[in-house]
Amino acid sequence: MKQDSCGQNPGDHATELRRTLKYVTTKWPVSRLGDLSGKRAIVTGATNGVGLATARALAHAGAHVIMAVRNPELGAQRAAEISGSTEVVKLDLADQSSIRAFPELFDGDVDILINNAGVVAPTRSETVDGFEITLGTNFLGPFALTNLVFRRVKSQIINVGSDGHKSATFDFDDPHLRSGNWTSYPAYLRSKLAVMLWGLELDRRLRAARSPVISHLTHPGWVASNLTNTSDRRLMNVVHSVTYSAARCFGNDIDAGAAPTLYCIAEPIPPGSYVGIDSRFGLKGSPTLSGRSSVACDYASARRLCAFAETETGTTIPV
Repeated sequence: MKQDSCGQNPGDHATELRRTLKYVTTKWPVSRLGDLSGKRAIVTGATNGVGLATARALAHAGAHVIMAVRNPELGAQRAAEISGSTEVVKLDLADQSSIRAFPELFDGDVDILINNAGVVAPTRSETVDGFEITLGTNFLGPFALTNLVFRRVKSQIINVGSDGHKSATFDFDDPHLRSGNWTSYPAYLRSKLAVMLWGLELDRRLRAARSPVISHLTHPGWVASNLTNTSDRRLMNVVHSVTYSAARCFGNDIDAGAAPTLYCIAEPIPPGSYVGIDSRFGLKGSPTLSGRSSVACDYASARRLCAFAETETGTTIPV
């Protein structure tokens, strides 16, 4: 029997795949979300970029959105602009103490957890917990957050990855890049490979446990956002300006960047799916089921990575 890009037999998902493919168009309509009244969602990094567009779309569809943000003042401003059902809760993914405090800052269960927040660090630094800043913010932070709120998530976890993972490797002997040369974008890509491997293992465990919760991975394309605007240094501001201008010409805007995440919520795709962009290089376009690299399909590496993350964060995947 043929297998998909991660070695799973697709027979059980054939019907779902056929139903999904008919919705793949040149412009996926956000109206596919339908009425989400009564649904609750957490969106990390909801003050700017893809996170803001995701939160806005969900709120406008009737969902209550918990905007998990590092800057509550800016979060309140964005919430007022969205003008839907929202609440702003402080969360700093680069600080494990903030992550551990987060579940106590809001009430009730949620239907959907969207791990969207990310950073491209301009220089090598470490979080307060001693993690390399990019890995700590983009992977170890969301990993711990998901484990700590998992019992309150009723239906879906969506982790925002990147097609950039296809160019990355992960060195288990130097996970925090303390040896050798550190460079910004490769550090970002390896953090996204970590997210992809985590998503693989999370999906495997959810299936094995026959959990009612499903998980998905997404790639938003090349998005004109403030992802690279992480420094006050003049050179990095120039880099951000150039990158942002190029992305506006050749990439997705933030609404199109949010579409793959929203697609996971709206469409009947199989658990564990990776949703990317329907263009040759995955830079600009509409959401569609996508393939991942062979490295991101390595179950042994995925288990090893999650064991490492559980040790580093002191949290455990509860399935």
